[in-house]
Amino acid sequence: MNLNMDPELVEVLAALPLDPAGSLGDANMVQMMRSTPDILAMMGTTLPTDDRVTVENRDIPGPDGAPEIGVRIYTPKSSGSPLPGLVYFHGGAFVIGDLYTEEHRCLRLSADGGCVVVSVDYRLAPESPFPAGVEDCYTALGWVAAHARDLGVDGDRIAVGGASAGGALAAAVALMARDRSTVQLAFQLLVYPVIDDRMETASMRAFSATPIWNSSSNAQMWDHYLGVKRDYVSNYAAPGRCTDLSDLPPAYVMTAEFDPLRDEGITYAQRLMQAGVPTELHCFGGACHGFDLLAPGIELSRRAVDEQVSTVARVLGTPRD
Repeated sequence: MNLNMDPELVEVLAALPLDPAGSLGDANMVQMMRSTPDILAMMGTTLPTDDRVTVENRDIPGPDGAPEIGVRIYTPKSSGSPLPGLVYFHGGAFVIGDLYTEEHRCLRLSADGGCVVVSVDYRLAPESPFPAGVEDCYTALGWVAAHARDLGVDGDRIAVGGASAGGALAAAVALMARDRSTVQLAFQLLVYPVIDDRMETASMRAFSATPIWNSSSNAQMWDHYLGVKRDYVSNYAAPGRCTDLSDLPPAYVMTAEFDPLRDEGITYAQRLMQAGVPTELHCFGGACHGFDLLAPGIELSRRAVDEQVSTVARVLGTPRD
């Protein structure tokens, strides 16, 4: 298939030392990709920094009987409080990644989005399959809401967000908060989200050999997260299965043209709109899955992250009456 991909992105992808799409079947690769500093060292770089943001790691109580959850808290230095709060879930196919996977995005969302960002180190499959990770994420949301004053967060302006598998977790936590009548969320940020385990879309069928992510790696991800044999899949595992999307918080959904997840993200955004949920949808042309994470310096990625940040600032920037 001839992919008319962004030339800057093609150049970056050609120089990557790792192939995320081919890593999920290799236990050693999975363990290595659970350490962002190690990956960056292999690429000859280090974690980004931003002197406009204070960063702190903490451990918070996990769900009943579960281990503590690591969180990384990003607080703008120059803004007054209370600020909006964004509980963020990193990508990584439910299998890889850590608190530092999306450092660039979290720093930008905090510094330029004007938010206290709380990134969550949820449990990973296959050692801890569904529902461990999503329950960790939901527990972290409850912790942020309960400690909003101490965090400098406005309890009426709490949002969830995530990319890829983190987008699935964000969408699922929004459903859980609605169904369990707990935190009233103000917004959900879904960046090329994983939404539907059925894998029946045109883009999923078409993109079997795309860089970074393809339909084969996507199937392997679901097997790790849900198990190979499954008769029932919860809405909280695959939010695209939920038949009622009403009364959910406003959403921004971003997809990428050459991503097998493209069509399920677009469909989910359309269904949110049909359910009366204020929703913005942007499909970035010339992009593959994870482009703005793996190639943050190119113009296409800057434009994408700028849009995510400006949307968060606009939607969450004004306190509710």
